[in-house]
Amino acid sequence: MGVTDLFDLRGRVAVITGGTGVLGSELSRGLASARARVAVLGRDATRRDAVVSDILRAGGEAVGIACDVLDRESLLAARAEVLERLGTVDILVNGAGGNRPAATTSSDLSFFDLPEEALNHVVQLNFMGTLLPTQIFGQVLAEKKEGVILNVSSMSSFQPMTRVVGYSAAKAAVNNLTQWLAVHFCQNYSPKIRVNAIAPGFFLTEQNRFLLTDEETGELTARGRSILDNTPMGRFGEPADLVGTVIWLVSDASRFVTGTVVPVDGGFAAFSGV
Repeated sequence: MGVTDLFDLRGRVAVITGGTGVLGSELSRGLASARARVAVLGRDATRRDAVVSDILRAGGEAVGIACDVLDRESLLAARAEVLERLGTVDILVNGAGGNRPAATTSSDLSFFDLPEEALNHVVQLNFMGTLLPTQIFGQVLAEKKEGVILNVSSMSSFQPMTRVVGYSAAKAAVNNLTQWLAVHFCQNYSPKIRVNAIAPGFFLTEQNRFLLTDEETGELTARGRSILDNTPMGRFGEPADLVGTVIWLVSDASRFVTGTVVPVDGGFAAFSGV
């Protein structure tokens, strides 16, 4: 097998939750570019159709499937549709996640006043929104005794970022879950089932754009400037920066890698600030 063959996902079926978000849509397109057959899962039909259209125009293969990662019945229906339309599942990318302004401390909202409903939603979305799809789609991998699961964590899972208390804690739980699942699947089902995660650094997404840049001027906020000052590469990540790492982790190129959380952060974690 040649080096390029190690990264080739030709014919493999990749399911990606949150496949319509800023990062998820880029990962959907990236997986398709590596010749995977991609199931783009998300709640918004318009966004699903747009991502699928992008992939089809580029010569790839994709289907859009409605799914709510916090609804077991929705997940079961999505799995049934994936199996009917694509035949199997080889790769699961747990890309669904995010934060809420109501779960974020600010000058107007103290930690003591953060509403339980908002915090619970963020923890549920990021942690249970990773665990539940793994139960539903991971069962296919367990039955066929091979496959790859890739979770999406965050740099805030290693060193919690100020203000995003629920998000940071939930992503830390995703790291622990990734390690637990890696051991569990190997020991109980097959050593050919691997579970890893990526920990993106700072990317401008819908959830953080106006934490990092001023909504009116587009200039960096104090928080955004602090982040770039502590990122050796001196810029925010671009969604395409994740694609190579993801393809490595879901392909045969990483066939002896499991239970890891890989930072993709422009050096943020390596910099002490001095």
